[in-house]
Amino acid sequence: MRVGLIAGDADNVVRDARSAERYGFDYLGCGEHLFFHGPTPNAFVQLAAAAGATSRIRLVSSITLLPLYPAALAAKLAATLDRVSGGRFELGVGAGGEYPAEFAAVGVDPASRFRRLDEGLRVIRALFSGERVSIEGESFALRDVALRPPPVQPGGPPIWMGGRKAGAIRRAGRYADVWMPYMVDPGMLRESLARVRDAADAAGRPRDAVSGAVFAWTCVDPDGEWARETGIAAVNATYAQDFSPLADRYLVLGTPDDVVRRLREFADAGAERVLVQIAAPVAERERVIASLARDVLPRLRSGSPV
Repeated sequence: MRVGLIAGDADNVVRDARSAERYGFDYLGCGEHLFFHGPTPNAFVQLAAAAGATSRIRLVSSITLLPLYPAALAAKLAATLDRVSGGRFELGVGAGGEYPAEFAAVGVDPASRFRRLDEGLRVIRALFSGERVSIEGESFALRDVALRPPPVQPGGPPIWMGGRKAGAIRRAGRYADVWMPYMVDPGMLRESLARVRDAADAAGRPRDAVSGAVFAWTCVDPDGEWARETGIAAVNATYAQDFSPLADRYLVLGTPDDVVRRLREFADAGAERVLVQIAAPVAERERVIASLARDVLPRLRSGSPV
């Protein structure tokens, strides 16, 4: 299982990027919202800063809310980030919709978000080819244009797809290289990944064209009760709701043994990658990351017993 760390806020992204690379994480991720319940970043900007501060770690937007962008602009930003990072960027996308105010702020009807996501993926895949493109959609027209300069990676950055509902599963099968749901348990992941691969087959792609991943809110500490209470409090604050009844099912909390055991369950269900969002206050963040790197990563990679 390859493990990524989600970056913190804009003030600390360079520090997080350097720490993640030094500790041996495979990815640095960055989510985004235009507006949300609390402070949120922009993934393209933060990952560009991270690219300049690192040389090895891969960078993934986790996730870019594609319906908020003109698709050609998102393709341009992704291609540019791929170039400035030396081909280390991976584009994660999703529909969003849980915070309607950010859609209103850019004049996008939330009800149109799935159509815009489908159109956006079609445009991005076409532009990533580097060829001249002519496509017209509901809100755009590309007329004999090409992305110059193109991405470094042939065919463009790998595309990760977020979401866990039927539409997201269909899109992942059709467009994605990696499918990454969140708020799922291992059983849900196994069942849904099979459906993603059925969708890939129906779209004329190899079943193994899409690999599995999972986004996991995580807090690890030798004091497992502290990790559990701290992690639940952090997720409660982020989503402005009580996650206590859902914690054992959807969050990855506890001692290093607890965390290794749970992540192995996701790996056994088909997750080849996990992006970890640290569920802890800023003052405790570096300590939790160090524990994750020291006490969890080596055991996930070596297969040593829990």
